[in-house]
Amino acid sequence: MTGRSLFQAGVLVTACLLVATRTHATDGVSDETRREIASMEDDVGRILDFLTAGPGKHQVYNRLAAFTDTIGHRLAGSKKMDNAVEYMVSAMQSDGLENVHTEDADVPNWVRGKESATLLEPREQNLNMLGLGTSVGTPAEGITADVLVVRSFDELHNHSHEAAGKIIVFNQVWVSYGVSVAYRSRGAAEAAKVGGLAALIRSVTPFSINSPHTGVQDYEDGVKKVPSACITVEDAEMLYRMHSRGTKIRVNLKMEAQNRGMVTSRNTIAEIKGSKYPDEVVLVSGHLDSWDVGQGAMDDGGGFAISWQALSVMHQLDLRPKRTVRAVLWTGEVRALITSRV
Repeated sequence: MTGRSLFQAGVLVTACLLVATRTHATDGVSDETRREIASMEDDVGRILDFLTAGPGKHQVYNRLAAFTDTIGHRLAGSKKMDNAVEYMVSAMQSDGLENVHTEDADVPNWVRGKESATLLEPREQNLNMLGLGTSVGTPAEGITADVLVVRSFDELHNHSHEAAGKIIVFNQVWVSYGVSVAYRSRGAAEAAKVGGLAALIRSVTPFSINSPHTGVQDYEDGVKKVPSACITVEDAEMLYRMHSRGTKIRVNLKMEAQNRGMVTSRNTIAEIKGSKYPDEVVLVSGHLDSWDVGQGAMDDGGGFAISWQALSVMHQLDLRPKRTVRAVLWTGEVRALITSRV
C-alpha cells in the first residue's frame, strides 16, 4: 500500500465516520438529516486540510512504517504479536485516545519451522514454497514421492486411481480469489481422500515473480491430515508441462510445521466517547496480526492504521462525535477470523 492510497482511505474513513456518528441511522434522508449533514461542511473541510496540507499529511503512512519497521511480522500467538499489542497500547495512549485497553482472546498457535521442497526427477531443483497455516509437518526426512498434477478437483477425482502414495499438485488457473482460494483451503483434504501423501497448491494470485503466497488451509473431520504448501505459479506450470508430456516427476517435501494448541492473545481497543449517544457505537477495525513471511504492511497494516488514524484525527482536531467511535485491532484474523467472532 502506498502512502497516497493509505492517505486517501484515511480521509474517506474519517469524513464518513464524522457524518455517521453525528446523524441518526434511522432518520433516513429527511430534510432535517440533510441539514445536519450540510452543517458538517466546515468540519469535513478541517479534516481535509489537516490531512492534505497540515500536520496530518503522511501521518498515517509514517505511523505504519514505524510500526512495521519496529515490530515486523506478527503471527497470532507469537511473542512478536505480544510486542505488537504493547506497541499499539502505548501508541494509542500517547495519542490521547480514550478507554485504551486490551481484551483476552484465545488463538491457535501454529509455528512454521524450516521447510523446503526439492524436485528430484527429472532433474534437481529447489522449488520456492511456503507452508500453509494449520498444516501438519512431515517426518524429519520429509516425504519423497512421485507427483500427480491436476488442474481441478474434478480432474483429481477422475484420476483418483493414480493418486495413492503421491504428492498431489493443484495447478488451477487463476479465476478470481473467491474461486481459486478453494484449492488452497481444500487441497490437502481432497488430496488425502484419494490417498495423496501431501498437497502442493499453485499460489492464489494472478501475478507472480516466482513468489509463493502463504495463507490458511482447512482440514476436514474424519479425513487424514496431510502436509500442505503453496508453490509458485511458474513452478506449478513447469510441473504441469512435465506431467502433460508423461515425464516422471519426483519431489521431496520437508516441513517442520507444528500446531501447538490454543494460547491467550489480546485484542486492542480504543475509543472516542460519544457526546450525546455514548452507548451507541460505531466500530472501525482491522487486524493487527499478520503472516510470518513479511511485515504485514498491507495485510492488514493499512487496515488497522486507518482505523487508528480515524479516531486520532478526530482527537487531534477536537471533534467530538455524538456516538462513541471504537477502534478494535483484532489479534487472530489470518488464522480464519478467530478473534473477530468473539
